[in-house]
Amino acid sequence: MTDISLENIYNTAIEMLMQYGPKFVLALVVLFVGWWLIGRVATMCERSMHKVKVEAGLTHFLVSFIGVVLKVLLLISVASMIGVETTSFIAMLGAAGLAVGMALQGSLANFAGGVLILFFKPFKVGDVIEAQGHMGKVVEIQIFVTVLLTYDNQKIIIPNGALSNGTVKNLFAEENRRVDIEFGISYGDDVHKAREVLMSVLKDYDMVLADPEPLVHVSQHGDSHIGMLVWAWVKSENYWPVYFGLYERVKIAFDAADITIPFPQRDVYIHTFPQQAQ
Repeated sequence: MTDISLENIYNTAIEMLMQYGPKFVLALVVLFVGWWLIGRVATMCERSMHKVKVEAGLTHFLVSFIGVVLKVLLLISVASMIGVETTSFIAMLGAAGLAVGMALQGSLANFAGGVLILFFKPFKVGDVIEAQGHMGKVVEIQIFVTVLLTYDNQKIIIPNGALSNGTVKNLFAEENRRVDIEFGISYGDDVHKAREVLMSVLKDYDMVLADPEPLVHVSQHGDSHIGMLVWAWVKSENYWPVYFGLYERVKIAFDAADITIPFPQRDVYIHTFPQQAQ
């Protein structure tokens, strides 16, 4: 009885080995070759992204994502080759993916925004942008958030979903930028003389570009002053030095030319009435 049982086990094992052995060996070959090919594909993708100058953060993420997806597909294929039923497994993965997607809806929006920002490059690290009510220098673009550093050294972290769907002002994306400042003169001053003084200041300022030519306009008739609007083109990196430097230079030039910079003031008249006789 024992011999018969051992013989049956032996025959069954031989039968299973003959039936599943070649499939198992083939599946192992496919697994090792496929794993090697996936590594080669990931390397090729990484090199291609470096050639087209894709951001390093996005390159690393996409290469990792492509590798993980291909490896999951390879494992499912290998499992099906040796006779494992993969239909329910795939359905379970789909349901789990749907549940995770619904739970991480906000994070996925930020992730998608980060991919769009890194791929289309509306701004890059080092740019000064204004977005979501904040202005600062971009110091880091991550997959989920973008980090800004303000002029007074505060760190602002903005979700990429809001950045990709909102308005972003890139302040210094172009090589040149125009400085717009309005200076006020009193109604008793000569407008032509004030324009000549302002133009002289602009032409003597070495950071102000000669082309495009700086301009001075009469911009308004205010309550207590006449507005003289200055347009001066500068290199983007010189914007703030020129912006603040013009205030000092114009004040000195106006004082030398006896041109008054008015300030709001009010005249108060006190009327006295004779007291009535008691």
